[in-house]
Amino acid sequence: MAAVISASGLSRHYGDLKAVDQVSLEVEEGSLYGLLGPNGSGKTTMIRMLTGQVRPTSGSARVLGIDVVANPVQVRQQIGIIPEQETPPSFLTAEEYLAFVGSVRKIPAVQEKADWWFEFLEFPEKRDVLCKDLSRGTRQKLMFAQAFLHHPVLALIDEPLINFDPVMQKTVKGYLKEYVRDGGTIFLSTHILEIAEEICSDVAIIHHGRLVHTGPVSGILGQQQHLADFFLEAVGKGSHA
Repeated sequence: MAAVISASGLSRHYGDLKAVDQVSLEVEEGSLYGLLGPNGSGKTTMIRMLTGQVRPTSGSARVLGIDVVANPVQVRQQIGIIPEQETPPSFLTAEEYLAFVGSVRKIPAVQEKADWWFEFLEFPEKRDVLCKDLSRGTRQKLMFAQAFLHHPVLALIDEPLINFDPVMQKTVKGYLKEYVRDGGTIFLSTHILEIAEEICSDVAIIHHGRLVHTGPVSGILGQQQHLADFFLEAVGKGSHA
């Protein structure tokens, strides 16, 4: 299969801090690819570079064949994005925000699509509530809906389940798996290893800005090892470390 994300020697430095250091990876079409790492390991910086929100210090990356440095806006037009902390505009209602996203992305029948998301994520009663007055979990639902409103072929999502209760986590995990079965590709960062083990086809582990592992989850589970144990060993926190 073709690579929908390809990074080569990708780095981002902030003074002496190497937030991401010489990362090279490929994400194949149809993957549910997890980027795993401890807090501060470089996951969010990696996603911001791949979505053209942060310019790399060095290296290169292409997303859907588009150079993220030369054409960052074109990249963002083609993909879905759920940032780690970004929230919808406080002065819009939930429904107005999805209408705005639909207008910017020129999505046909956007009202019908928005209605589906309000029902699917179980927050239709919040559609007329200002975003500033929504709970953290409801804002997360809204950000999830905006990322998939135009049904992109690729979505890059940062900690997509962290603010959801167990019932909503099950709903969203089911959607992500079905989305990939239907031909989409997901690149997600998370530190919730049980979720990554359950839904990801492939993982990369990043630690102190550097990759310490890439490969299919099946290869780890085939060694009769849970992803959490493998992860702890990979970042030097296993029982032998």
